[in-house]
This record gives sequence, structure tokens and C-alpha cells, in this order.
Amino acid sequence: MSKRNDIKDPKEGHSLLVKLNKDMPNFLVEDEAAAFNSKSGLLESEKKNKKKPPAPITHLAEAPNVDDHIKKEIPTSYFQSIIHLFKGNIGPGLFAMGFAFMHGGLVLAPILTILIALISIHCQHMLINSSVKMKELRNSEKFPDFAETIEQCFETGPKATQKLARTMKGLVNLFICVTQLGFCCIYFVFIGTNIKQILLAYDINLDVHYVMLITFIPIWLSSMITNLKYLTPVSFIANICMICGLSITMYYGLKDGLPDVAERKLFTSPMELALYFGTAIFAFEGIALVLPLKNAMANPNNFDRPMGVLNVGMFFVTLMFMAAGLVGYIKWGDDVAGSLTLNLGDTIGAQIVKAMVSMGVLFGYPLQFHIAIQIMLPSVIETFKCYNHTLAANLTFRSVLVMVTLGIAELVPNLGLFISLIGSLCSTALALVFPPIIELIVKRDISSTCSRYTMYLKNVIILILAMAGFIAGTYESLSEIIKEFGSKEPEMLTTPAEWT
Repeated sequence: MSKRNDIKDPKEGHSLLVKLNKDMPNFLVEDEAAAFNSKSGLLESEKKNKKKPPAPITHLAEAPNVDDHIKKEIPTSYFQSIIHLFKGNIGPGLFAMGFAFMHGGLVLAPILTILIALISIHCQHMLINSSVKMKELRNSEKFPDFAETIEQCFETGPKATQKLARTMKGLVNLFICVTQLGFCCIYFVFIGTNIKQILLAYDINLDVHYVMLITFIPIWLSSMITNLKYLTPVSFIANICMICGLSITMYYGLKDGLPDVAERKLFTSPMELALYFGTAIFAFEGIALVLPLKNAMANPNNFDRPMGVLNVGMFFVTLMFMAAGLVGYIKWGDDVAGSLTLNLGDTIGAQIVKAMVSMGVLFGYPLQFHIAIQIMLPSVIETFKCYNHTLAANLTFRSVLVMVTLGIAELVPNLGLFISLIGSLCSTALALVFPPIIELIVKRDISSTCSRYTMYLKNVIILILAMAGFIAGTYESLSEIIKEFGSKEPEMLTTPAEWT
């Protein structure tokens, strides 16, 4: 080292380095070369094996959120929501309540009607309360709909229910669509049958299938309204028509006075009570409307408060059913028909009632239709990838579906009986089975033992009533199907099973 430090001339230093390199043992040079090559190979290996950093999230192709592309509902007011709720529960089945009271008896029928109304309203509140709790748990912006509430409640339950969550959601959506579109199909048949009867009164014989084809135009036009707020005038007209129809019927029933109540049955047999249940229990089947109406309100809390839309609306609905049932049965007794309009004969009043009720049903079609569309439209938009043309997709799908309901009404004979049979399952499950089940799941951990067992007892009673309604509805529907296909000349829509 001392020699190297004494070197002054660069050339001398260079020659010395060359000499040292020559004198260095070969194994040292080889070791250095090997070390260098090893290091180089390691670097190259690291470069090859080094993972590329993940691409930024912004570059990932994400599935579009269908809800962001669908036009949002314009908020509705308290009054507009009551109009929709009223129309959703008042249909042709209103005029079958006289027939129901005949089978229930003057003592039991009113009591059972009020009881069924209270249980139905309570089930709707159970559904709303569960929806509110799921919204709070998930910190969502809006309340989950019927099927989403069922799914989320099952997800928060024990492992056994968690496995069924998606299945239950699909089942609820299927039941709602079958029920609502079933109503729509029956509405075509109902309107066509009533208009044909009106025309026959004036010696105009037009095939019912042509009449249904004519009614397609106004039904299709009203079904193009895609927002509940703008649908309010249509539902309002439908309510006015139904109220006027019932008022005229009440006038004819009361104008000559009512017979002595002693002439009517106060109690009936268990078999007849089954027929009463088969008609009355399906009168309060507007549960599919509850959450869509609550979500559409400007102030959703006004829907289910004590004097809210639900309680006030259902109070007047129950009054109308009670009035139709009591007056119908007391006036016509055992001769009361499946529809009170048939007891009016061929009078001008009867024709006016048929026309008014037909108009009410026609303008009630869009509301029942709207609920099914809300469920099905997101899947249609996602399937056909029409995210930028949602309005066109909505209108096209609505047009197609209206034509489908017309086609089913035109092609399927005795459609009302089969829809009633399917409805006895779907309607009962939606109105009286799913709400108590999700409450049993959501409130299973109530700290108070007394409250917990009271809740269990209450929901078990409701489920027993649901089973009774299902059995009674199925029995009535099957009886009418056997009777109808056993006769040579079937008549359309003359039994309560078909009217509901």
C-alpha cells in the first residue's frame, strides 16, 4: 500500500496495475467473474419475477349500477299516496263481499272482516318495520323493497336462514309478479265481460275477445305513465268510478228498505266459513304496494305513523268492504250473486254501475302493472345493456308486457279460476306468511322473555290464519274449476274467486 501511495506518475501507476493483474491468481479472477455473473443473474431473475403493480381501480371495467340509470320517482304527497293505496286495495272483489257475508253469517262475517283487516294492516306494519331496521343496519339511502327486505332479514338471521336469503328474495319477486300480472290479465277479461253485457242490453252482440282487443288501447296508453306521481290522476279517476259504482249499488239496495235481519243467517257451517275466507281474505291484498308507496313519498315517515297513509287509507277501505257485504247480504239474502252488479238486473242503474266499475278497473290496471315493472325492469336493462336508453327500454318493455297480458287473457279459457288458484298461494304468502316470519327472525333476541313469547304466539296465530286462508282459497278455486269444466256452457267471471 505504501508503494501505491508514493506513485506520482500516472503511467507508472497504470503499468503497476497491469503487472498486478498479471500476477493475480486465476482463481481470484474466476471468483470475481462468477460473483458478478451470479449477481447479474439474480438481478435479471428479480426483474422477471417482480410482479407488476396492480392497475389503478379507475381502469377496471365495473358493471354499471342499473339503479343509477333508471329515472327516479318524483316524490308524492300524503294525499297522492292515499289515492294509490285506496285504489290498490279496491277492485272488483269489493262487489263480491255480499256473497262472502252470505257464507259467513251476519254475526261472524263483520267480526271476521274487521279481524282480517286488522291482521292484514298489522302484517303491513311488520314489513315496514323490518324494512326500516334493515335500512338502519345498512345505512342505506332508501328503504329496501319487499324482496330486498326479506333477503336482508334472512341474512341477519341464523345460519339456516342465511342460506335461504337469495332464494327467498327470488321467491317474493316471483310471487309479486305473478300476483300483479295475474290481476292485469283478469282485468282485461273483467272489462271485456262487463262491456259485452252492457252491449247485449242494447241488442249489440260483440264477441268478448274483440271487446278486450278494443280495451287494449286505453290500457296501453295509461300504462305508459312511468311515475307514481303522474299516475295519481289516473288512480283518482279509478277511485271515483269505484265509489260511484258502489254508491249506485247501495242506492238500489236501500231505496225500498232492507228486509228484517231475522230473515238472514246469523251463523253458518264450517264449510261455508271456508268459502267466506276464500273471498274475504283476498280483499286485503295490497301489501305489494306498501313499500313502493312509502319510498315514493316526499316524507316517508307520514306513511306508517298512527294517522298516516296506511292506517287512514285502510280504515276507509275496510268501511267500504263492510258496507258492501252487509247491505248486499241483508238486501238479497241467499240470492246474492258473486257480484252485486248481477243483482241489479237489466236496469239502467245496473248498466251504469257496470260501466263505472269497468272504468275503475281499467284505470286501476296501471298501478298494479307498475309494481311488476319496478321489479322486472332493472333485469331487462341489465340484460340488454341499454343503460343510456332507459326511457325507451321502459316504454318498450311496458308495451310488450301489456300485449302479453292481453294475449293470456285472450287465449287462456276460464283464466280467472286458474289465477285465483295461483293467487290463493301467492297472495296468502305475501300478505300473511312472509311478514310474521321476518319478524320472528329480526326480533328473536328480544331481552324481555314475556315480550318474546307474546311475539311468538302472535305470529304463530297469524301463520295458522294464513294456512286457513290458503286451504279455503284453494278449496274454493278447485271447486269452481271442477264445476266450470263439468258444465257445458261456462260463464266468465261470475264467482267471487274470479272477481278477486
